[in-house]
Formats: sequence, C-alpha cells, structure tokens
Amino acid sequence: MKKKLIFLLLGLTLAPILAHAQSVEPRACYVDKDGFNQEAENISDGQAPLEVTFRANPSNMDDYSPSYEWHFYKVSSTEGPQELFVRYEEDTQYTFTESGSYNIVLKTKLDQEGTELGDKTITISIAESVLVFPNAFSPNLDGANETFKAKEVRSIVSFKGMIINRYGQKIYSTTDPEFEWDGTFNGHPVKEGVYFLHVVAKGADGKDYHIRKDINLLRGHRDGGGTSSGSTNQQ
Repeated sequence: MKKKLIFLLLGLTLAPILAHAQSVEPRACYVDKDGFNQEAENISDGQAPLEVTFRANPSNMDDYSPSYEWHFYKVSSTEGPQELFVRYEEDTQYTFTESGSYNIVLKTKLDQEGTELGDKTITISIAESVLVFPNAFSPNLDGANETFKAKEVRSIVSFKGMIINRYGQKIYSTTDPEFEWDGTFNGHPVKEGVYFLHVVAKGADGKDYHIRKDINLLRGHRDGGGTSSGSTNQQ
C-alpha cells in the first residue's frame, strides 16, 4: 500500500507501472501419449481424452491479490472463436473430449481498481480420431508382432472391444483402445487359427466405429519369412 500512496501523491499513473512489474506465464500441464509429464505454452498434437491443468504462474505480485479469468474458446473455421465457459481460479483443470482447435485466454486483474495485465493465450489442438487394426499377429517369442493391438489409435473417447473364437466364445474383452492381447485365455495360449474382433467405439470428432474383422493368430510364423514349426501363410 505504501507504493500506491507514493505514486498517488506524486500524481503519477499507477496502472502501467504495476502492469510492467507484475507478470503471469501460463502453461498447460498434461501427460503425453508416451506417458511423460509435459509443461508447454501450447499443445499442437493433443489426443482426446486429454486432461490438462492450466497454471497461471504469477510472479512479482508483492502485496497484491490478483484475480484470474480463464476464458475457454473453441475455434470454428466458419464462425470464429466461440466462448464455451469461464473459470475463476489461479490454476484450473479441463479434459478435452472433442477434436478441434481451442484458445484458452487468461485475463488477470491485480486489484479492485481495475489494474490489469495483458491477456495471455494458450492454444490447444485435439486431433481427429483414427482407429485401425491389423489382420494378424504371431505370439511365438521371436520379438515381432507378439501381441494383437491397434496399428493406429488416436482421439478415441469411448471403446468396447472383444475377441471371440470360432465357436462364439468370448475369450477377451476390454474398454481400453490401446489394449494388447497376448493370445491367451485364462492364462493359457490359445490354438493357432482365426479369431474374430468386434469393436464399438466413438471418436472425439463424433465418428462412430463398428469394426468386425478376422484375426489370424500365427504361432509358427517367424518375422523375416521363416517358420518355427512348419510353414504357415499369413492371410
């Protein structure tokens, strides 16, 4: 308060000087697709669902008690930015479940007199969905294609998958789009042959996936063309 009184007595403009001294450096904190914690000014390759903690990171606030406004906008190519909501806290968290581009604008007020810092913007891009599975795998301990998993998975927000045998028996089920099936049932390896994948999923872009396909489980197949027990051709 002493600083304020001195400036007011001298007849100086207070707001520009304070705005220059105080600062915020907002960052987006999240876990990337490889499981590593990241802190970034912007996110250009996000995959939904993406949980992000936004931190204001204020500095040089001295005796001031700033207030914060996080304005969340979704950017439309036809209508421009559309405001979704506002959060009033120093740090806030949000989970992105829809693909697209977002601007998160931080507005900071230093005091009740209306002294403000310049707006700071974080941009977030959430990728469109992709879900592709292979036709075969070979759990034969040669180090290649040991598990059945998606060839590519991106921005899948809901997922139900199961694998059944030729008799219609369910031998594996999951709600994780990044699952890996090791070719076992109740802890025992299943026989070589054809199995069937059924998937119902939804992407962050609203795309629905209904996948039904054969899976060729090849125990004799070796990466590089050889076989471990006889010759088995991949279909």
